[in-house]
Amino acid sequence: MSSTLQTLDRGLRALDFVSLQQTGVLVSEIAKELDVHRAIAYRIVGTLESHGLVTRTEGGRVRLGAAVATLSRRFAPQLMAVGRPVLNELADRAQATSFVSVAEGDECVVVMVEEARGQALRVSYREGTRHPLHRGAPGLAILATRPEAPHDSEDVLITRQRGYSITHGQLQAGATGVSVGLSDIAALEAAGIEASVGVVVLGGLDTERAVRESRAAAVRLGTLLAD
Repeated sequence: MSSTLQTLDRGLRALDFVSLQQTGVLVSEIAKELDVHRAIAYRIVGTLESHGLVTRTEGGRVRLGAAVATLSRRFAPQLMAVGRPVLNELADRAQATSFVSVAEGDECVVVMVEEARGQALRVSYREGTRHPLHRGAPGLAILATRPEAPHDSEDVLITRQRGYSITHGQLQAGATGVSVGLSDIAALEAAGIEASVGVVVLGGLDTERAVRESRAAAVRLGTLLAD
């Protein structure tokens, strides 16, 4: 028997679905995504709206509400406070999309993303994006910060040896990602947070520069989090 609450589960799934659509979604699309009657979808949206988690435009599209930003700031507040300027600088220096990701169970979750100014092609890598921890540069970088284990994959072993991860097309066709694990940072360890910082871009990437700048960003974050 499932231990989840169906209504709560649907509400959270709806919130996740809305978060992935930059231009918002219609209630009918939420109903289709959740496989529920439109009347149920309206009640779910109404409940989320009453808590400020979503808002509806004049055209009836559902978008994230301001309360989501409030909640996000409560996650690892020190990391979220100091991370944004570091990511902005990293994105501009590497001319790529920069990000901070954290481990959540067997998944890697993107918690911060910044785009480089003047970047022509952008990857579909947004805050809230989830993917398996063992696929993609950010997850491999996190796994490499953990103690050696018999089941470590070759990718994790190589990442641990190099001190950074690099992947091609694992999460999105044509995308190259570079990431560095945030290790030996007392503030993160005390909060039980495993994280990585890096960049991803569609097309060609100056990997030498990306690695250098990602490492510098990791050092900068460690210094700021120690203050």
